[in-house]
Amino acid sequence: MRVLGVDPGLTRCGVGVVEGVPGRPCTLVAYHVVYTDPADDLALRLLHLDQSLGKLVAEHQPESVAVERVFSQHNVRTVMGTAQASGIAVLAGARAGLPVQTYTPSEVKAAVTGSGQADKAQMTAMVTRLLRLAEPPKPADAADALALAICHVWRGGTRSKLAAAADRARRGGAR
Repeated sequence: MRVLGVDPGLTRCGVGVVEGVPGRPCTLVAYHVVYTDPADDLALRLLHLDQSLGKLVAEHQPESVAVERVFSQHNVRTVMGTAQASGIAVLAGARAGLPVQTYTPSEVKAAVTGSGQADKAQMTAMVTRLLRLAEPPKPADAADALALAICHVWRGGTRSKLAAAADRARRGGAR
């Protein structure tokens, strides 16, 4: 399964692509960070993000997209930009006809490190180790996007198989 993970952000949006199957180490395909200039008009920033994510989906041909679910933050301005970027990421996957799954930060941390309380340094170290990289992916937005993709391969792939089996059972028995 090839997954494109997105760590949404309006100024820096991390994108990571991995291949793998549940229960096995994933393989790095690529990672990117899409930047927008805070001085630019919001509409232009969102358009740039949309076009960039569309190009990355077309380039890497993922089978699904994993996006970090926006959670409440103290800074309303920051959460608004993150939510807008998240919507663009979900739209990029939907526009390509791909299944899109969202994960909370604690779900991703638990999947990748075994602890939903892991910090950024622990996450980056585990992503580096799990993907067998010589050095950590930088910036942290890229490592976070790769963690999302790994989480989806390990958790989302299993979810999809269970849902498909349940669907087959509802339609008249497993095949």
